[in-house]
Amino acid sequence: MERITWDQFFLAQSHLLALRSTCTRLAVGATIVRDKRIMAGGYNGSISGGDHCIDQGCYVVDHHCVRTIHAEMNALLQCSKYGISTNEADLYVTHFPCLPCTKSIIQAGIRRLYYAKDYKNNEYAIQLFKQASVEVVHVPFDERKIDFLSDKKITLYLEMLQKLRENGVSAEELASYEAQVNELFGKTIGTNV
Repeated sequence: MERITWDQFFLAQSHLLALRSTCTRLAVGATIVRDKRIMAGGYNGSISGGDHCIDQGCYVVDHHCVRTIHAEMNALLQCSKYGISTNEADLYVTHFPCLPCTKSIIQAGIRRLYYAKDYKNNEYAIQLFKQASVEVVHVPFDERKIDFLSDKKITLYLEMLQKLRENGVSAEELASYEAQVNELFGKTIGTNV
């Protein structure tokens, strides 16, 4: 397995946090980092002890779920709760922040924002980040880089392709399957077993 970059590492952490989300509309995770050390993390969900969207449904007002606290806010509030300064820190988030989170990120002193996916990127949020000199970096996240079972999966796929070949499946059909396997793993894998 190849070694991932620091940006991929912290985005992987944010994607892992998103798996804790209780929002049924979009799972988001955020990680606050300083000097390549994780300070806090958050995911979008309800207040501690409150009703969760996965249990009670979303409480939508003006097209926004008001039951949910966004991942970025949860991470920032975790730092606030435990007296950890976020000034000059970096924030890694799975999706581009909404406008209210953008303002909180700026006010918290975050200096660099790394995000994996565009999501309703608000033009005013982009303008505010520029005005506040917050560096915004889009880092596409490749989930395949953190697949701990990729070697086993490749072996299985190659064995299956070989069995298909032995059972007389046409070269055209095999080529289609091989292309799908290569796309799935993001690289060309040998198909001779």
